[in-house]
Amino acid sequence: MLHKASIAGMTMDPASNTPIIILKIEEQEKTVPIWIGLLEATSIASALQEIKFDRPMTHDLFKNFLETLQISVSKIEVCDLRENTFFARIHFSSESGAFDMDARPSDAIAIALRFKAPIYVDEKVIEKSKPTDDKGEPVDQSKEGKKWTDYLENLSPEDFGKYKV
Repeated sequence: MLHKASIAGMTMDPASNTPIIILKIEEQEKTVPIWIGLLEATSIASALQEIKFDRPMTHDLFKNFLETLQISVSKIEVCDLRENTFFARIHFSSESGAFDMDARPSDAIAIALRFKAPIYVDEKVIEKSKPTDDKGEPVDQSKEGKKWTDYLENLSPEDFGKYKV
Protein backbone atom coordinates (compact mmCIF):
# COMPACT_ATOMS: atom_id res chain seq x y z
CA MET A 1 0.00 0.00 0.00
CA LEU A 2 1.28 3.45 -0.90
CA HIS A 3 1.12 6.43 1.45
CA LYS A 4 1.34 10.03 0.29
CA ALA A 5 4.30 11.87 1.77
CA SER A 6 5.67 15.37 1.92
CA ILE A 7 9.07 16.77 2.71
CA ALA A 8 9.14 17.64 6.40
CA GLY A 9 12.69 18.97 6.33
CA MET A 10 16.34 18.33 5.77
CA THR A 11 19.17 17.97 8.25
CA MET A 12 22.74 16.74 8.45
CA ASP A 13 23.83 13.48 10.05
CA PRO A 14 26.37 14.70 12.63
CA ALA A 15 28.27 11.39 12.54
CA SER A 16 28.82 11.20 8.78
CA ASN A 17 28.14 14.82 7.76
CA THR A 18 25.67 13.45 5.19
CA PRO A 19 22.40 15.22 4.31
CA ILE A 20 19.17 13.55 5.39
CA ILE A 21 15.78 14.29 3.87
CA ILE A 22 12.84 13.66 6.18
CA LEU A 23 9.63 12.47 4.50
CA LYS A 24 6.46 12.90 6.56
CA ILE A 25 3.75 10.36 5.87
CA GLU A 26 0.56 12.36 5.47
CA GLU A 27 -2.37 11.40 7.75
CA GLN A 28 0.07 9.59 10.08
CA GLU A 29 2.62 10.58 12.68
CA LYS A 30 5.39 8.73 10.89
CA THR A 31 8.54 9.95 9.21
CA VAL A 32 11.07 8.26 6.96
CA PRO A 33 14.64 9.62 7.02
CA ILE A 34 16.65 9.03 3.84
CA TRP A 35 20.39 9.72 3.69
CA ILE A 36 21.22 11.42 0.38
CA GLY A 37 24.17 12.96 -1.42
CA LEU A 38 25.19 16.59 -1.06
CA LEU A 39 24.53 17.45 -4.71
CA GLU A 40 21.04 15.95 -4.58
CA ALA A 41 20.34 17.76 -1.30
CA THR A 42 21.35 21.02 -2.98
CA SER A 43 19.06 20.25 -5.92
CA ILE A 44 16.13 19.44 -3.62
CA ALA A 45 16.71 22.54 -1.47
CA SER A 46 16.89 24.82 -4.53
CA ALA A 47 13.60 23.38 -5.84
CA LEU A 48 11.92 23.79 -2.44
CA GLN A 49 13.07 27.38 -2.22
CA GLU A 50 12.25 27.99 -5.91
CA ILE A 51 15.79 29.18 -6.64
CA LYS A 52 16.42 29.63 -10.36
CA PHE A 53 19.93 29.41 -11.79
CA ASP A 54 21.20 31.10 -14.95
CA ARG A 55 22.07 27.71 -16.40
CA PRO A 56 20.08 24.49 -15.86
CA MET A 57 21.33 22.12 -13.21
CA THR A 58 21.11 18.36 -13.91
CA HIS A 59 17.55 17.81 -12.64
CA ASP A 60 16.36 20.99 -14.40
CA LEU A 61 17.99 19.80 -17.62
CA PHE A 62 16.22 16.45 -17.30
CA LYS A 63 12.90 18.26 -16.75
CA ASN A 64 13.50 20.43 -19.84
CA PHE A 65 14.33 17.30 -21.86
CA LEU A 66 11.14 15.52 -20.76
CA GLU A 67 9.01 18.56 -21.49
CA THR A 68 10.52 18.80 -24.99
CA LEU A 69 9.36 15.22 -25.55
CA GLN A 70 5.97 16.06 -23.98
CA ILE A 71 6.49 13.63 -21.13
CA SER A 72 5.40 14.48 -17.61
CA VAL A 73 6.04 12.92 -14.21
CA SER A 74 2.81 11.67 -12.66
CA LYS A 75 4.27 10.52 -9.32
CA ILE A 76 7.28 9.02 -7.62
CA GLU A 77 7.37 6.12 -5.19
CA VAL A 78 9.95 5.27 -2.57
CA CYS A 79 9.24 1.59 -3.08
CA ASP A 80 11.80 -0.49 -1.22
CA LEU A 81 14.51 -0.55 1.42
CA ARG A 82 17.09 -3.34 1.15
CA GLU A 83 20.37 -3.56 3.06
CA ASN A 84 20.09 0.11 4.10
CA THR A 85 19.58 1.23 0.49
CA PHE A 86 16.36 2.97 -0.53
CA PHE A 87 14.85 2.38 -3.97
CA ALA A 88 12.42 4.56 -5.90
CA ARG A 89 10.46 4.58 -9.14
CA ILE A 90 9.57 7.58 -11.26
CA HIS A 91 6.25 7.26 -13.10
CA PHE A 92 6.03 9.07 -16.45
CA SER A 93 3.10 9.75 -18.75
CA SER A 94 2.81 10.92 -22.32
CA GLU A 95 0.33 10.79 -25.17
CA SER A 96 1.74 7.42 -26.20
CA GLY A 97 1.34 5.84 -22.75
CA ALA A 98 2.76 5.51 -19.30
CA PHE A 99 5.99 3.96 -18.08
CA ASP A 100 8.18 3.99 -14.99
CA MET A 101 11.85 3.55 -14.20
CA ASP A 102 14.16 2.83 -11.30
CA ALA A 103 15.82 5.81 -9.59
CA ARG A 104 17.57 6.81 -6.43
CA PRO A 105 15.03 8.41 -4.07
CA SER A 106 17.01 11.65 -3.98
CA ASP A 107 16.88 12.01 -7.77
CA ALA A 108 13.22 10.97 -7.87
CA ILE A 109 12.32 13.56 -5.22
CA ALA A 110 14.32 16.31 -6.97
CA ILE A 111 12.46 15.56 -10.21
CA ALA A 112 9.05 15.25 -8.50
CA LEU A 113 9.49 18.71 -6.99
CA ARG A 114 10.20 20.21 -10.40
CA PHE A 115 7.05 18.63 -11.86
CA LYS A 116 5.00 19.25 -8.71
CA ALA A 117 4.30 15.51 -8.74
CA PRO A 118 3.16 13.66 -5.61
CA ILE A 119 5.58 11.61 -3.53
CA TYR A 120 4.50 8.22 -2.19
CA VAL A 121 6.16 5.80 0.22
CA ASP A 122 5.38 2.09 0.22
CA GLU A 123 4.13 0.61 3.50
CA LYS A 124 7.03 -1.88 3.57
CA VAL A 125 9.53 1.00 3.49
CA ILE A 126 7.79 2.64 6.45
CA GLU A 127 7.91 -0.64 8.36
CA LYS A 128 11.56 -1.35 7.51
CA SER A 129 12.68 2.18 8.41
CA LYS A 130 11.09 2.09 11.87
CA PRO A 131 13.51 2.42 14.74
CA THR A 132 14.07 -0.89 16.47
CA ASP A 133 14.39 -1.70 20.15
CA ASP A 134 17.74 -3.29 19.35
CA LYS A 135 20.32 -1.41 21.39
CA GLY A 136 23.42 -1.72 19.25
CA GLU A 137 26.88 -1.55 20.75
CA PRO A 138 28.61 1.76 20.04
CA VAL A 139 31.90 1.15 18.24
CA ASP A 140 33.53 4.29 19.63
CA GLN A 141 33.85 3.88 23.40
CA SER A 142 35.79 7.14 23.83
CA LYS A 143 34.40 10.15 25.66
CA GLU A 144 33.58 11.79 22.31
CA GLY A 145 31.89 8.60 21.06
CA LYS A 146 29.73 8.38 24.19
CA LYS A 147 28.76 12.03 23.74
CA TRP A 148 27.46 11.28 20.19
CA THR A 149 25.71 8.11 21.37
CA ASP A 150 23.85 10.08 24.06
CA TYR A 151 22.98 12.81 21.53
CA LEU A 152 21.57 10.37 18.96
CA GLU A 153 19.66 8.32 21.53
CA ASN A 154 17.89 11.46 22.78
CA LEU A 155 16.74 12.69 19.34
CA SER A 156 13.00 12.77 18.80
CA PRO A 157 11.01 13.23 15.57
CA GLU A 158 10.25 16.80 16.65
CA ASP A 159 14.00 17.60 16.59
CA PHE A 160 14.02 17.10 12.83
CA GLY A 161 11.35 19.76 12.42
CA LYS A 162 13.85 22.39 13.57
CA TYR A 163 15.73 22.02 10.30
CA LYS A 164 13.03 22.74 7.75
CA VAL A 165 14.09 24.15 4.41
